[in-house]
Amino acid sequence: TECVSGCVCPEGLFDDGRGGCVEQKDCPCIHNNEWYSSGDKIKVDCNTCTCQKGVWKCTADVCYGTCMIYGSGHYNTFDGKFYDFDGSCEYVATQDFCGDKNSSGSFSIITENVPCGTTGVTCSKAIKMFLGVSSQVMKTLSNRSATPLPAILEVIPESELLYWNRTVGLYLVIEASNGVMLIWDKKTTVFIKLSPDYKGKVCGLCGNFDDKANNDFTTRSGLQDNNPLNFGNSWKQSPMCPDVTQEIKPCDLKPHRKSWAEKECSIIQSEVFKICHSKVDPLPYYEACVHDACSCDSGGDCECFCSAVAAYAQECIKAEACVFWRTPDIC
Repeated sequence: TECVSGCVCPEGLFDDGRGGCVEQKDCPCIHNNEWYSSGDKIKVDCNTCTCQKGVWKCTADVCYGTCMIYGSGHYNTFDGKFYDFDGSCEYVATQDFCGDKNSSGSFSIITENVPCGTTGVTCSKAIKMFLGVSSQVMKTLSNRSATPLPAILEVIPESELLYWNRTVGLYLVIEASNGVMLIWDKKTTVFIKLSPDYKGKVCGLCGNFDDKANNDFTTRSGLQDNNPLNFGNSWKQSPMCPDVTQEIKPCDLKPHRKSWAEKECSIIQSEVFKICHSKVDPLPYYEACVHDACSCDSGGDCECFCSAVAAYAQECIKAEACVFWRTPDIC
């Protein structure tokens, strides 16, 4: 199916894989099972790739990394590893204090997770952002109206580190001068963006940002672990919190909610998101959506569902697949 010269086409022309014969300069390119004509441009993360003679030529800019924490314990690390962890405690989401006790760093972001609903799953209730090493000044931004829980954001800066906050649409954005950005929907979704300077220098539940997803489960003691529960437990802030010993399956505990959850969440795998399916695998987001829709049984169930679909929509937008999914009936 590539652009090849041979017995299929006249001398000097190439089979374009779609039943036509073209000159070499017009050879198409393929990306995520879709064909692009010569000269077409696509965005891959923060780089632009151009199709030239059947080959992608890309710019080599170094991109910001994004970690997403949303709903009841879903994590997508800087390197794109997707996992679930339901712990009720304060945990290090990401920090650059890694290695030995005396290692210096410039920031730490802590997520406080508390049970939401009656099945035992947890949501991020408060986010604390420590900027600089010691914490003289404290700024608290709280939102008491959010269900299922009030969500609180605290920024604790040091004098030499500047930061700005602004609201963009539904989101509150906090940007610090050291290349750390936090984007929060004032409910249960938080995005942490880091500048490329931090590649391979961070640790916590968001992984190590070294472009390799297979070593993201590095515990606080620096060991690799394959089990998300051991990995998550190692990053708790207080030894008093109990360890998580088993993965919670809310749909097994609330079977009557399962069919409703599957029906609502099927939007992620439907025609509405079709343009995105080849760019971002919908399956983990669909499973996370069903998990959340089953678990949010004490009010706010629509919000849990909406946050889960919005998380997939956000990844689609990052992959340059714009999806218009909100309607007067849905979220």
